[in-house]
Amino acid sequence: MTDPAEQLIDVHAHFVTPTYVEAAKVAGHLLPDGMTGYPSWSPAQHLELMDSTGIRTSVLSVSSPGTHFGDDRAARLLSRGLNEFATDVARDHPGRFGHFAALPLPDVDGALAEAVHALDVLGSDGVAVETNHGGVYLDDTRFDPLWTELDARGAVVFVHPTSPPCYEAVSQGRPRPMLEFPFESARAAADLIFGGVLRRHPRIQWVFTHGGGALPLLADRMELFRTVFGAGEADGPAVQEQLRRLWFDMAGTPFPHQIPVLVEAFGSERLLYGSDYCWTPAAGAVAQVASIDAAEQPSPRTWRALTTRNATRLLPGLHV
Repeated sequence: MTDPAEQLIDVHAHFVTPTYVEAAKVAGHLLPDGMTGYPSWSPAQHLELMDSTGIRTSVLSVSSPGTHFGDDRAARLLSRGLNEFATDVARDHPGRFGHFAALPLPDVDGALAEAVHALDVLGSDGVAVETNHGGVYLDDTRFDPLWTELDARGAVVFVHPTSPPCYEAVSQGRPRPMLEFPFESARAAADLIFGGVLRRHPRIQWVFTHGGGALPLLADRMELFRTVFGAGEADGPAVQEQLRRLWFDMAGTPFPHQIPVLVEAFGSERLLYGSDYCWTPAAGAVAQVASIDAAEQPSPRTWRALTTRNATRLLPGLHV
């Protein structure tokens, strides 16, 4: 595929390192989020997938369970090491990789320092956070200094789901990414709306994964509770209006149902491509791209061209 407009920009791509896996396992994450184990990853493996599926650039980030395993100092060191590693990968493969920096939340002081370092020194394309950090959700006022700094920069904040604090009671031993992750994304977006975070920090560019999870089906219900039942600011902007300001990637199972529903609810101007590799195995990522190419294409662009155009708007500094 030679047309750059048809080459995908993957905003939802992950990496792991032996140091990271070891730290997570020592902290007790032997079966992360109920999965069977950790994936393997290398730049060469990732580039092979990208070349076979027409992905021009992948923006790397650390997935759940994040980098904070109970000790602030250890989390700061682990985040810094991972961010430097990803920066080196991007430098060694010009135009092929970008990076959303890992932050050691819920250590807000450490996260603020790491965000500034990553954006100013390492040249990261944004930062990555989880839907909750040790049970602390994104509308918690403890996070306000971080959001204030990122808002002043108009930074990209990639929001990745993780296990809820009550997962033992609800997951029934199943992998949490199957059901809990989509609802975590919806909960985190609702928290940003009803906690006033989106209103107070309008310049942050929030990216939500997996087509917004359950959000397209819950937006009208959220608006009902805002206007009729007194949840949130009755005189504020509508829930749907606020959700249309978010960006959404199509990692997971985008077709035949999820992305058409998302586009119907929130439009396509902020729709992005995401593979979820390496936590989604290469075969799954290949099949997902095939489903995108086989789906009914939006007019006048293809899904590839549409999402790539949107990604270049979101990340104009991405070296592609």
